[in-house]
Amino acid sequence: MGIEMNQFENFTASSLYCGKCRAAMPVRERLLLVLPDKELYDYLCTGCASSVGSREVTAGEKMMAQAMEVPHSRRGRRAPISLHS
Repeated sequence: MGIEMNQFENFTASSLYCGKCRAAMPVRERLLLVLPDKELYDYLCTGCASSVGSREVTAGEKMMAQAMEVPHSRRGRRAPISLHS
């Protein structure tokens, strides 16, 4: 059983090591720059707001991620039921 290498191409971090906090901390992603061929993101520590990493997404990777997204289906949703008669 092998792992496909492309399954980790669109990896987004949820926690990274912060040097100021001296611990692995939850992070939030902030869009820094949009260029014609890529987008640059910065990871900020939620504890001290320090920059702890970055991520670059090329236009091709973004298009692939959008194509892989499953469209939300409205089928199976039910209308709310009123308990008052």
